Amino acid sequence: MKNIKAVIMTGGFGTRLQPLTYSIPKPMVPVINKPIMEHTIKRLSSIGIKDIVILLYFKPEIIKNYFKDGSKWGVNINYVLPDKDFGTAGAVKQAEKFLDTTFIVVSGDVVCDFDYERIIEFHIKNQSPLTLALTSVENPLQFGVVITNNQGRIEKFVEKPTWGEVISDTINTGIYIIEPEILKFIPTSESFDFAKNLFPLLMRNGIKLMGINMEGYWRDVGNPDSYRAVHNDIFYGRVNIEFSGKKIEYPDGVLYLPENQQPPEGVKIIDTVVLGENVTIEKNAILSNVAIGDNVSIGSSCSIRNSVIWQKTAIGSNTILDNAVICNDCKIGSNVVAKYGLILSESCEVGNLTTFEQDVVVWPNKKIDAASIVKNNVIWGSRHKNSLFENNIITGKSNVEISCDIACKIGEAFGSQLPEGSRVIVGRDYENSPRMIKRAFVSGLLATGIEVIDFKATPPTLLRWSIANDPQIAGGAYIKRALYDPNSIEILLFNEHGLKLSSNSSKAVDKCYFKEEFRRVEPSKIGQIIDYSIIKEEKLLNYITAIQHLIDFKLIRDSHFRVAVDLMFGIAKDIFPYIITQMQIENILLNAYSDPSKLKNIEFYEKKSLNELSNIVKKLGFDLGIVIYPHSQRLRLIDEKGNPLDTSTAVHCILNLMNLEGKRLSRKIKVLLPSWSADLLDNQFEFLDIKRGRMEFFTIEQLKEFDLIAKTDGNCSFVSFSLFRDAVFSSFKIMELLSRHKIKLSKLSSNLKNFFYRHISIDCPQLKKGKILKRFIEHAKDKPYSTIDGVKINETNTDWVMILPDAYQEKLNLYVQAIDNKAGEVLLKHYKKLIQNWINEN
Repeated sequence: MKNIKAVIMTGGFGTRLQPLTYSIPKPMVPVINKPIMEHTIKRLSSIGIKDIVILLYFKPEIIKNYFKDGSKWGVNINYVLPDKDFGTAGAVKQAEKFLDTTFIVVSGDVVCDFDYERIIEFHIKNQSPLTLALTSVENPLQFGVVITNNQGRIEKFVEKPTWGEVISDTINTGIYIIEPEILKFIPTSESFDFAKNLFPLLMRNGIKLMGINMEGYWRDVGNPDSYRAVHNDIFYGRVNIEFSGKKIEYPDGVLYLPENQQPPEGVKIIDTVVLGENVTIEKNAILSNVAIGDNVSIGSSCSIRNSVIWQKTAIGSNTILDNAVICNDCKIGSNVVAKYGLILSESCEVGNLTTFEQDVVVWPNKKIDAASIVKNNVIWGSRHKNSLFENNIITGKSNVEISCDIACKIGEAFGSQLPEGSRVIVGRDYENSPRMIKRAFVSGLLATGIEVIDFKATPPTLLRWSIANDPQIAGGAYIKRALYDPNSIEILLFNEHGLKLSSNSSKAVDKCYFKEEFRRVEPSKIGQIIDYSIIKEEKLLNYITAIQHLIDFKLIRDSHFRVAVDLMFGIAKDIFPYIITQMQIENILLNAYSDPSKLKNIEFYEKKSLNELSNIVKKLGFDLGIVIYPHSQRLRLIDEKGNPLDTSTAVHCILNLMNLEGKRLSRKIKVLLPSWSADLLDNQFEFLDIKRGRMEFFTIEQLKEFDLIAKTDGNCSFVSFSLFRDAVFSSFKIMELLSRHKIKLSKLSSNLKNFFYRHISIDCPQLKKGKILKRFIEHAKDKPYSTIDGVKINETNTDWVMILPDAYQEKLNLYVQAIDNKAGEVLLKHYKKLIQNWINEN
């Protein structure tokens, strides 16, 4: 066969397939215990295709870590990660350097048993620059209908027709054979689709497009029902698909299991059953049309049929499952009944004697109490979750876990904690989801008699500063898309000082939300939305004036300071460029514009930004590089040699600068650090008065006595400006301090003594946290320890370990400091093992 390459499209976010795609991309969803895309790669390999390009998008690292270089399947894989959504054809264009011969384009999220060789032979025989694989379906409405003549030449496309437009049942399957010269018709840097853009363009240019009608199985695994249907078709032999392992015949069915595994004893097998590695099934179980993944245990006398069970799941005895999909890491008790369809997402726990009624969907990380009767979907907004907040933030999947009705209730719960008639400021980022959720949230506030100043799209730092500096404002809220999960949304609630709600205030909102004890005012007292435009412009001007008043910009200019800044397509674009230009500081600004599509791939741009800034700073001899993250609260520093600083090093460099400032002012600079922060270098800072503890342990008056509040994530608050972190102000303050003391960032970092400091999280059931801390103290014996914040044990004068229970999740935080890496690794390993042993005790 002619040398053919392959391109596999990995699709978007798998939104329609949620919650199965909650933490994995759609092509990695298992079909008969193998990712959908693995079946495609094996089929391509079987016809002699050796070079494959995978176009990545959502959670690319999961795909890369699984398939690696492709050698396991006898192929060579190259990966391409477009830096934004370029559409289907535009994404293929990004892989152009790999495509120097005829290539086949297939989808990584489709189950298909077409004869690819027949499609390729048709393409070569007809000398077409582009051939489409077509098939007939009963309902063509969700696909593109294609009309061909008797020779197979395409005459017309109708993209996703209505029934009135349906003129054929023949649809475009998204499988194409393409010659490289077609790529010249695809633009390099804009969104461009095959069906909407490329095919019409080619036909207008008289390019011959051919279509071949294929027989066989083809199904887009687009939603959970389709996922179930694919398995049903496989179980009943409607799909030509390869089963792994050995085959054992039973009187009523057939079992496929790994070569090294013995069949379970005393288990009835009906129709088709597929088992993964290390599956244990106790006696008297009945399995019918089931795929069971690796490391699954099933108790005695269970009846499971027409179901798919992923990996690392335990099911108790006498449980009945029919038409169920059970995702990874679930625990299902005994005598559980789900006869009429259940989707149980990852990391869920179901108590004994629970009954699920028809077609219930349980979203990830839920715990269903014993003897529950579950009639409705269990999502974030249900009462199965005991807290709205995690780390003082309300987070959930947009329009699913945080829908408009839930956002409205959160607004009612928050507004009910404030005096009637109070005034709050509400803002959001540029995304559509936060805009939608913000409007629902504001409706809830209005219902409780709260007046709302709607800042619309604005930096959260400006919103918080405006709250803190206006005594008439009682609080605020900011709604934004989660930085590292484009499908999730975050709601941040602030008190009258612009700080996140304290634990007590969060609990009050929680209680009000779950009990639905909302204040409902009479119609004449319903709140109003105050014209934001004049107020926001006034607040913005005051914010900029405050920065200019507190920063010595003349000093920065006179020192000829030069800085390169990447604004990461974020909301700081509305403020930072104006200030740095007005103050005449020599700069290079990157990505100083809004582009929500690029923020969907923030990990890629984070690495790209650090690399580009590093090169700019180093090659142009700049004094500093700064990455300001999209919501303008967090920053990352790059020294004048082009070296990005890790968070710990950055904090200590800022402490060094403040120590120099204290020396200049002949006074102690007061610094607040978290109790778990490293303290090994404290004695180097002669002019710093360092206190440790959580901000919520201090009153506002006490906090205002500090000069600096620093975090272990590399960010800090300069209290003269605000009690909360602000990357815009911090950037200018760092420039000022470096200019004033005529010192380079690399000099500060090189003066730091190397030592070991590490933080890890350990899973721990909520009810065992107290027991673990008690054992931790007992283990300390005669060693010095403190219980001011968690438990901290001093092993030596320099080495210590600290355990701190997570306030919201079932986790323990373990912090370790040591004089060197060797001592630190020993301590970390020792205490991690101890804690895990204590957790596993009965």
